[in-house]
Amino acid sequence: QVQLVESGGGLVQPGGSLRLSCAASGSIFSDMGWYRQAPGKERELVAVNKGGSPNYADSVKGRFTISRDHAKNTVYLQMNSLKPEDTAVYYCNVRTFPYGNDYWGQGTQVTVSS
Repeated sequence: QVQLVESGGGLVQPGGSLRLSCAASGSIFSDMGWYRQAPGKERELVAVNKGGSPNYADSVKGRFTISRDHAKNTVYLQMNSLKPEDTAVYYCNVRTFPYGNDYWGQGTQVTVSS
């Protein structure tokens, strides 16, 4: 079965950086990406790697970079110039190939605060 292991969250000061990792196993994956959910808000797309092409939410463009290691089935999210409004639980999301089933990681907390 599909398993996702996330790591890399934590507490960082405004302007700082963090790198999230999500290692996937158990299938072939077409899309791999990251979503986030802040308290009292809906889950939203942060960034997704679809067949090698990255897509970003407008709020993170120029600050976050998604990358993917196909050999390791791992997706990364490098987050720079972090802002307090980036505080949220970040979830890894993957889609299997060819059936298109979605799976979610357990979530990792990112807190940006001074």
